[in-house]
Amino acid sequence: MSHKHKKMLRAIYSDPISGNIHWREVESLLKHLGAELDYHHGARVRVLLNKREGQLHRPHHSGSCTKQDVKHLRAFLAHAGVTPSTLEKA
Repeated sequence: MSHKHKKMLRAIYSDPISGNIHWREVESLLKHLGAELDYHHGARVRVLLNKREGQLHRPHHSGSCTKQDVKHLRAFLAHAGVTPSTLEKA
């Protein structure tokens, strides 16, 4: 995993939740992890990662994810078994 993706993953799991995470970087991380992204009408994105399926929300008017979006992303990644500690062991 590249330094850029490790840094992004740490930012997603950092406390307090960052309000400066850009969707295009999230997309890049998910694709790097092997996720399948399926864009639905509106801002919904179906994500399949490690045989786990989830729905994420793409930002509408800015490229930055809201703190609520980051919470959902964090919960999905944890459910799929992707955390900073699991990736550092690999």
